[in-house]
Amino acid sequence: MFDALRRPVCDLLGCSLPIVVAGMGGVSRHDLVQAVSAAGGFAFLGMIREPVDLIQSEVKTLRERGVDRFGVNLVPAATDPVLLEQQISACLDLEVPAIELFWDVPEALIGRLRRAGTIVVCQVGDGTEARAAERAGAHILIAQGVEAGGHVKGRQRLQDLLPELVAKNRLPVLAAGGLIDGADLASVLSLGAQGGVFGTAFVATEEAFAHPYHKRRLIESNATATVLTDMFHINWPRGAMVRVLANSVTNGERGDAFMGARIVIGYEGERPIYLFSTDSPLASMTGDFEAMALYAGEGVGRVSRIVSAAELVKNIAAHAVALLSVDNMVPAAIVESASPVCFSAHVDDSYMGFLSRSELLKALNELLEAERSHARVTLASASEAPDHLRGLILLIHQDEVRWCGVLTNAILGRGGAASNKIDTVFNQAMSKPDLAQRLEFLNHNRACLIERIKALLPSVRDDDLHMRLSMMRDSHERNGKLVTAARADL
Repeated sequence: MFDALRRPVCDLLGCSLPIVVAGMGGVSRHDLVQAVSAAGGFAFLGMIREPVDLIQSEVKTLRERGVDRFGVNLVPAATDPVLLEQQISACLDLEVPAIELFWDVPEALIGRLRRAGTIVVCQVGDGTEARAAERAGAHILIAQGVEAGGHVKGRQRLQDLLPELVAKNRLPVLAAGGLIDGADLASVLSLGAQGGVFGTAFVATEEAFAHPYHKRRLIESNATATVLTDMFHINWPRGAMVRVLANSVTNGERGDAFMGARIVIGYEGERPIYLFSTDSPLASMTGDFEAMALYAGEGVGRVSRIVSAAELVKNIAAHAVALLSVDNMVPAAIVESASPVCFSAHVDDSYMGFLSRSELLKALNELLEAERSHARVTLASASEAPDHLRGLILLIHQDEVRWCGVLTNAILGRGGAASNKIDTVFNQAMSKPDLAQRLEFLNHNRACLIERIKALLPSVRDDDLHMRLSMMRDSHERNGKLVTAARADL
C-alpha cells in the first residue's frame, strides 16, 4: 500500500517507511520507538546526558519486544566528556544499529562509530556542517530547518536548506523542521529528501514520555505559538537556540535567564529541575511545568489531538501516498493492466521508435529536475501571496509534489537513480521579486514543460507510464489556465 514512499535510505535503516522519529531527549523512549518501528517507521531513543544504565535498560527492553532496528541520539557538546565516553562504549557494547549526532561534527567519534559498523546519522543546519559530516564518514544527513522544535543549529528555512544539501552532497538526506503530516512528507520527498524526521507530532502521542501537560499545550497551540530563544540554556553551550512554546520565561516574567542563583522549579526523582534549564516536562517529573522548555516546531498548529504512534505513522503515510500517487485518480482496471515487466531494471525498453531504458531514465530525470524546481518556487511563493491566491498556489504545489513522486517512482522502479538536481528555473523565477512576474515566468516554463512531455509521449512504450505522463501534461495545462486567470487579481 505504501510502496510509493519507499526510498533507498529505508534499506539502510531497516524500515519500510521513510518516516523517522527524532531522538527527542527524555521524550523518545522504548514505548514510542517500539510503536513507530512496528508501524514501519524508524525511531531514535533520546538519550542525551542519560546515565548508562538507562541506555542499557531501554535497549534491552526494545530487543525483548522484538525491535532490532532503532537508533540512539547523543549530543557530545551537551554531555560531560566522561559520561559521553561511557554512553558511546555502552552503545558499542550493545551493538546499537544507528547513532545520531547533533550540534558538532566530531570527526574522531564518527570514524570510531563507523569502524564499529554503526550507522552514523548527523543532523546539520548548513552546508558547511553537511560537507564536514560527509568527509568524516557519516552515512546519513538530517537537514534541520530553523522551523524545528527543540534545539536549532542553523538559520535557514528547510525549503532553502534541503535542496542545497540534496544537490551538493552524495549522502542520503532526511528532512527535519516543522514536519507534522503527510503533506509535509510528500513535500520534502519532492524536494529530494529520502525521508522526513518528525518530532512535535510524536510528542503528542500516547506512547511519548512527555508529561500530559506538554501534550495538552501542543494540541491547544496555534501556528504562531512558538518562539526561538536562548533563555533555556542550562546544560547546553551558551548561545544555543531552542524553539519552544511561548511562556512566562520567554515573555520575560521570570527574570534574567543569565543572572542570579539557580532556582529549582521541579524534580525528576531526586534530580532538581532548574528554571532556564533545557529540561522539558516528562512523565516522571513534578513541578512548575509552565516555566519549563515546552519544545515545539512551527507546525504545532496542525497538531489537534493525542493519538497512538501507530495511527500517526499510518495517517502520515496514507496522506503522503495520496499526494504523491495518481493511482487514486485512475480506474483500478487501468492501473492493474500495466505489465510488471515494464518496471524491471533488467529489461531494455528499446524497440523500434521507442526510447531505450537509459534514454528514458535520462528524460524522466530531466522532467524531475524541472518539476522539482516548479514545486520549490510555488512553495516559496505561497507565503508571499495574498490570501485569495495562497490556496490556489498551494494546490498547484501539491500537484507538482505529486508529479515529483510519480517521476521518482518511475525512475526507481526501472532501477535508475533519481536526480538530486533542480534546473535553472528556480533561481530565475525567484530573482523576480514581483509575484505576478514570477507566476508569469513560471507559466511560460510550464508551457515549455508541457511541450517536453508531449514530445516524449510517442517514444514511451509502457502504457502505464504513458498514461501517467499524459495526466501530468493535462494537470500542467489546467494549472496554467488557473494561474492566467488568477493573475488578473494581482
